[in-house]
Amino acid sequence: MFESMSEFLSIPPKKPTDIDLVKPLKNIISSHYSTSDNPDSYNNAIEEFNKLRSQAIWKVYEKYESSLEVAYCYYDELVSLETKLSGSSSQIAFKWKDAFDKGSLFTGRASLTLTSFKYECICVLFNIGALQSSVAATQSVESDDGLKLAAKLFQLAAGIYKHIKETVQESFQQELTPDLNTETLSVLTYLMLAQAQEIFALKAIHDQMKDAVIAKLCAQCEEYYTDTARLMQKDFVRPLVGASWISLVVGKCHIFRGLAEYFQSLVCKAKKEVGEEIARLQASIDMIKSGQQQSAKNLFQDYLNKAQRALAEAQKDNDFIYHERIPDLKALDPIPRAAIAKPTTIPQRLSANFTDLFSDLTPVVIHQALAAYDVRRTELMNSEVNKLRESTQLLNSVLASLNLPAALEDTNGVVVPPSVIEKSEIVMREGGVQQIEQMIRELPDLLRCNREILDETEKQLIEEKQADDTLRAQFREKWTRTESDKLTGSIKSNLDSYKQMIQTAQNADSVVREKFEQHKRAIKLLASGRAEIERNIPAGSTTGGGSISYSSSAISNLKRLMEEVETIKAERDAIESELKSATVDMKSTFLRALAHDGAINEAELSGESLNQTYTALQKQVKESIDKQESLLANIQNQNTEFCKEKSNCVASIHRETFLKELAAAYDAYVELKKNLQEGINFYKNLTQHLVTFQNKVTDFCFARKTEKEELMRQLTQDASRMANAPPAPTPPATGGADARKEPPPRPPAPNVGNVMDGSNTLPYPAYPHGMPMPYAAPPGYAYAPPPMPTTYNPYATLPQMHSYPPPPQQPQYPQQQYNTLPYYRQQ
Repeated sequence: MFESMSEFLSIPPKKPTDIDLVKPLKNIISSHYSTSDNPDSYNNAIEEFNKLRSQAIWKVYEKYESSLEVAYCYYDELVSLETKLSGSSSQIAFKWKDAFDKGSLFTGRASLTLTSFKYECICVLFNIGALQSSVAATQSVESDDGLKLAAKLFQLAAGIYKHIKETVQESFQQELTPDLNTETLSVLTYLMLAQAQEIFALKAIHDQMKDAVIAKLCAQCEEYYTDTARLMQKDFVRPLVGASWISLVVGKCHIFRGLAEYFQSLVCKAKKEVGEEIARLQASIDMIKSGQQQSAKNLFQDYLNKAQRALAEAQKDNDFIYHERIPDLKALDPIPRAAIAKPTTIPQRLSANFTDLFSDLTPVVIHQALAAYDVRRTELMNSEVNKLRESTQLLNSVLASLNLPAALEDTNGVVVPPSVIEKSEIVMREGGVQQIEQMIRELPDLLRCNREILDETEKQLIEEKQADDTLRAQFREKWTRTESDKLTGSIKSNLDSYKQMIQTAQNADSVVREKFEQHKRAIKLLASGRAEIERNIPAGSTTGGGSISYSSSAISNLKRLMEEVETIKAERDAIESELKSATVDMKSTFLRALAHDGAINEAELSGESLNQTYTALQKQVKESIDKQESLLANIQNQNTEFCKEKSNCVASIHRETFLKELAAAYDAYVELKKNLQEGINFYKNLTQHLVTFQNKVTDFCFARKTEKEELMRQLTQDASRMANAPPAPTPPATGGADARKEPPPRPPAPNVGNVMDGSNTLPYPAYPHGMPMPYAAPPGYAYAPPPMPTTYNPYATLPQMHSYPPPPQQPQYPQQQYNTLPYYRQQ
């Protein structure tokens, strides 16, 4: 039987220990994410994750292909969770025993317990490789499907042990179990690689491929087994793997050398090189016999029989026909090798059906990095958008001052130019003056709502500080808690930033109103329709009372340039849309960096991402602006020629001035509507952030109130105990009748620990579950503030409105102070 040709080794799995992950995971998430995520929302995910581990860690003993998917799924979930909880104490003791279970007898520990998710990842991955080797070893080598699956799994296992070897030393600075020693992992890697190469050789034999190809595959297989045997002979590894493994591997070294010689002899036979054929057949028989003896197994007996029959036949032919000299085997050319088997790199996801149970759980540092990246991205995007809008406004203002393109269409001084009619229809369709007035009327209510929230928030801070100052003055040195000013520095900084932001927006609102009043009459006329424009437009005059006829090329050139103007505007709309919609999944990038390095270089990673995303768009912006410069120069030159020609026709100055006002009014209408919509969105988004900010301040004030009441209660109890204490006995007089009496000793302060840092210096109360902690965070505790609004910049986009100051810079939040405040982004 073909299947009886070989025998494969499977790696024993590490023995796990059952652990209930529910309670410790809840503690980790509730402490590490208490103010940024809702811990209760992860209860179901934690329960599911706990069940998944219980299934996965014992599935490796079933040795079925279906067990692999369960193990894959748990490993993927574990890796995902480990990256999100990086930097927090795991609080979970993971215990795993040595896979070979001999560590305590000769060279190392039999088991190891570590409170590390990374340790759990390594052990689970080790067992996945063991399960892959077991499933591969049980495949039928008589079928193509069995051979393909076995080759795939052996290579995957080789990649796993290679990965563990490359990462285990840098991940753990301590002695591990012997199966995780780098020498052991090298053996396992080469063993899996050799067995994968053997599968490829068997597949070639099964498919009856060319003899030369099979010989090359067998020669490479012999090399892999030789490397494996050499590594197994090391003092540390030899007791681990045992004599049976070493015997089988050494035996396969000889057998595959013999098989390589056998198939190479067939190549010689085809070339009628009888002398070399006999030499290789003799070597093949000797090597296969030696391998069988070494392994104590009759492996590849069929090919030993074939080699013996082929040798007898070749010797007979040589004696009677060829009479060739039999060369020394060492004098023959070595058989070429073909390394097909290679370690497979571990994919990002092993499971094909992976669904992240904790997809919404994001580490604090990732929150902060994403907020910082969003600020950088928004600043860059706004800068490029502003460049485009400023250039477009300049272009519009120049064209309006030249009365283009209306002047090209006003050839008889009577009919309203088509471009003016088109602009009128757009203004009518989009609501005209009424739409602008309605949007302007919305601004005060939105502004007032934001001011009220901010004023109420500031009032809470003032009242909290006044209460603290009053009690501090009353109790003096007994009032031991931290002063309000030391805790509210970041809060007040944010409060000032919000005030400045609102003042900036309010100033911009005024400028928008002024601009609207400036163009209101002309906008209203545009919204009245063609008939009303015809009644109000001044009549032109032409020489001889007829139409103006221009024979020069100025008209055609200006019309062509106007088409280029429309093209540039359309291109800029597309570029602006791309600038605003360009996004990158920086969360994944930051998570990978955190998992690999344990830290995030946000500035470097953000810079690389922004360069890749926006460099091409920035180039388009620059090209568009450069193109406009030459375009405006051409327009002005051609308009000069056009005006010379018009001067001979006595065109109406009043009519042209009127058309210029309409063109400027249309541009102002489009700009005002866009700015007002952005302003309304800004106020609405700001309201959401102010409500979040107010809630955080309310939580802070409530926590301070709870602390105040607890401290007052303790001070009252201390005073009551001192008042009720029995008088101290009068000490005997030692200095005469005038000796002074010492006051009774003061009772010691109650021993109340600080829940924030575990010390006994301040009597801070224990906060209710979920209460944000306004003081310095305990080890492992941090808060990821929600992003600060950064995308709203409606007024800075108006280059000629110099009264619009830029929005305030993002406030900084000191890590050691109260850190449950939101970052702001301009929306």
